Amino acid sequence: MKKILIVVPDLSIVGGRERVVANLSNELVKNYKIYITSIFNANKNIVFDYSKNIELIKLSDIKEITLPNVKNQFFKILRELARPLVRFANRIIIKIMSRRFIKLAKKIEPDFIIDNSDSFINGKFVLKNSAVIKLIHGKFDIYKNFNLDGLQNFVLLSSQELDNYKTKYPNSNFYIIPNFLPNISNLNTNYSQKVVVSVGRLSKEKGFLRLIDIWKLIQDSKEFKDWKLHIVGDGELKEKIENKIKDLNLTNSIILKPFTKDVESEYLSASIYAMTSHFEGLPMVLIEAQSYALPTIAFDVATGPSDIIENEKSGYLIEDNNLNEYATKLKTLMSDENLRAKMGAKSKEIVKSKFSKEVVMKQWMELFERIKNKDNYWEVK
Repeated sequence: MKKILIVVPDLSIVGGRERVVANLSNELVKNYKIYITSIFNANKNIVFDYSKNIELIKLSDIKEITLPNVKNQFFKILRELARPLVRFANRIIIKIMSRRFIKLAKKIEPDFIIDNSDSFINGKFVLKNSAVIKLIHGKFDIYKNFNLDGLQNFVLLSSQELDNYKTKYPNSNFYIIPNFLPNISNLNTNYSQKVVVSVGRLSKEKGFLRLIDIWKLIQDSKEFKDWKLHIVGDGELKEKIENKIKDLNLTNSIILKPFTKDVESEYLSASIYAMTSHFEGLPMVLIEAQSYALPTIAFDVATGPSDIIENEKSGYLIEDNNLNEYATKLKTLMSDENLRAKMGAKSKEIVKSKFSKEVVMKQWMELFERIKNKDNYWEVK
């Protein structure tokens, strides 16, 4: 049986790429022997469920060094002064982990290595008879300063920034394969519910602070006092988000909920899904929301939402940071139950045609065959 070795930053944290690896590996193990190695290990428990036939390997029992968020100006200055030291320390740790990984890879001798980290594997890594596939999750700006020269195979989640990658790595092959949902529910939400939901890590890039500003605009209009906004997630900005909700007197209409594995109940408790991220790769929460036939609304950032939302058909794409327009379109959805139902039906149709397990896994199987047969080509959709 052919073998695949998958690299992830940390199996013990809740994150989009960790969820993607769990979904992908649980399907690949049906045809391949799967090994997953974790560079860091911040927590004791592995968050997502993996097949018992998958071998999980930790390279370390340490977590990546990060700097805390601070409010005091003096401590902010200290944090910036410490930043180069933290980067240096993490580089040393990565170098040690790289040596351990090379020993592991030589022992396993995988047919394919899928690097799910940012830049753990670069073009200098060569293992005879092992093809490296670099899985890109975020926008080009995140990766442009990494040295990935020499890597032959890149998998992008979206074609929107393909030209940027072609320009930077003209001798590499690129494949467009989205993430998939392991299961598409037969359940649809109830559009009479006066709830807007948003799910994600409470971190800066997810834009929850501007979602609260948008909700303030809606509540100030006095038309939607009976509507609630549910924000579901945990993260470093939780206290800041809580304080902003209080400062804007929105505690009666915004409910902050912790992360839950039963996210299905959160989608089914709402009739609209709202995303306000500043940037995304391919947001799984948006796909999940649409699988329950929720109409969706998001800012039209560089990558992600426009691959999932068909503007004015399954929801709305809003010019980035145009909070007033976002509030206007959200109110349009909140005002019209029939429109929510119509757009929700289209949402589910999109998920089935583009992001089902069957559709996406077929693309991965084709990718492995092409690489094995050394077929050079730019793009697969």
